[in-house]
Amino acid sequence: MTQQQKASVQQAESVPLLINGEFVQSKTSEWIDVTDPATQEVLARAPVTTDEEMARAISCAEETFKTWKEVPLPERMRCLLRYQALLKEHQKELAELLSKETGKTLPDAMGDVWRGIEVVEHACSLPTLMMGETVEQVANGVDTNSLVHPLGVCAGITPFNFPAMIPLWMFPLAVGCGNTFVLKPSEQDPLTPMRLAELFHEAGFPKGTLQIVHGRKPQVDALLDHPAIKAVSFVGSVPVAQHVYRTGTYNLKRVQAMGGAKNHMVVMPDANKEQVVSQLVGASCGAAGQRCMAISVAVFVGEETRGWVDDIAKGMKQIRPGRYDDEGAAYGPMISPAAKQRAEKLLASAEEQGASLVLDGRGCSVDGYPDGNWLGPTLIDNVSTEMDCYKEEIFGPALCCMHVDTLEEAIALVNSNPYGNGTSIFTRSGAAARKYQHETEVGQVGVNLPIPVPMPFFSFTGGKGSFYGDLHAYGKQAVRFYTETRTIISRWPEEDLPGGPNMTIQLR
Repeated sequence: MTQQQKASVQQAESVPLLINGEFVQSKTSEWIDVTDPATQEVLARAPVTTDEEMARAISCAEETFKTWKEVPLPERMRCLLRYQALLKEHQKELAELLSKETGKTLPDAMGDVWRGIEVVEHACSLPTLMMGETVEQVANGVDTNSLVHPLGVCAGITPFNFPAMIPLWMFPLAVGCGNTFVLKPSEQDPLTPMRLAELFHEAGFPKGTLQIVHGRKPQVDALLDHPAIKAVSFVGSVPVAQHVYRTGTYNLKRVQAMGGAKNHMVVMPDANKEQVVSQLVGASCGAAGQRCMAISVAVFVGEETRGWVDDIAKGMKQIRPGRYDDEGAAYGPMISPAAKQRAEKLLASAEEQGASLVLDGRGCSVDGYPDGNWLGPTLIDNVSTEMDCYKEEIFGPALCCMHVDTLEEAIALVNSNPYGNGTSIFTRSGAAARKYQHETEVGQVGVNLPIPVPMPFFSFTGGKGSFYGDLHAYGKQAVRFYTETRTIISRWPEEDLPGGPNMTIQLR
């Protein structure tokens, strides 16, 4: 570490905890550096929350739930309406903060914040989404109705790649449903979630409805083990998603655990080549490829499409990485040196295992930022299913190209992959598109668009090894995830009327 870097560590702010409505400094002796991925400058230090602080945060959430669940639903919605207005007002400020700690370009960061705002907007319709059902006279004099109730204390564990959008998938809906919430954001970029929390309180939510803790696996396990936590929502890597699901369900909690992916885009010979090239470049390299819905595999169908790889290479050569405020940059650095090294190792393995590196992003540099976690656009051709670059998620600005003879082979290839977050097909044939969307075993399918992320009034429906649980994030399924249904069956005999059954005649 250089003297300048040491000085930045000493001057870095300490990220607070949020416990019972107060932003407090942790008593921990262990801290995690939050660094600028383009410079390695230490922006802040996040605490590894102590056991006592974890217990206090959960206890405060548990106590607040007793009163918050009784707050009328319209009042909760008015808080959400104020919150979405504040998020819109501060969108650019949030995006700039997000860019600095993630390295995302400003347009990418603005999109990150906006997709979160859209979920909060949808949460403002909770009064209709939480309506129960009623049937009168299910039997002689017997009525039945169902009521929707909050669960209690819920928790969210979020990844580094979308520090605004993914927390906003979780706590606004959960709190709007009448629960309280404990958020454990990524330790790599906690500043954006903390600013979201400040605006949350500014919107008028009571103290204790949202708690924020920081740390690593022990803090995650504390949430998974604590009996007061009723439901856990997670987004992150596949191995951690499996751990969260297994541990949480073992402890009899509701769990939705969203993991990684290997998203395929199938290119038919009749597709519009210009659209295919443009969309593949953006879908594979955008956000430095660090998104679970990135297209990381292109499957070219038929001999006519083999030459399209050269056109994609030309397209990729036109883009470059850069710092977040570089208007000419297509994407930013990778989040950490470790992430870059892992991606580079997979690129090296591709070459060793017989693939062709048409474009090799290793050794990329950006003027003025020699310490950045840069990886240039990478294009790998002649990839097979046995190669590590295919079996593992590179999570970088890299696209693997594969070739098959028929649509049936493409569908079989996609279905044999263990993951099922998203997939897409580019074609002018309605019959081919219908066959593909009907036969693929993937949660989200795009037709002539590469990244089929649904709007918030639907739900994010990744499947297979990309999702563990029963109810998905945001939309109607999230409302069901954060609530339980209570059924009331009632019978009020007329003979119990004041004055006896003939009282009905007198009342008329």
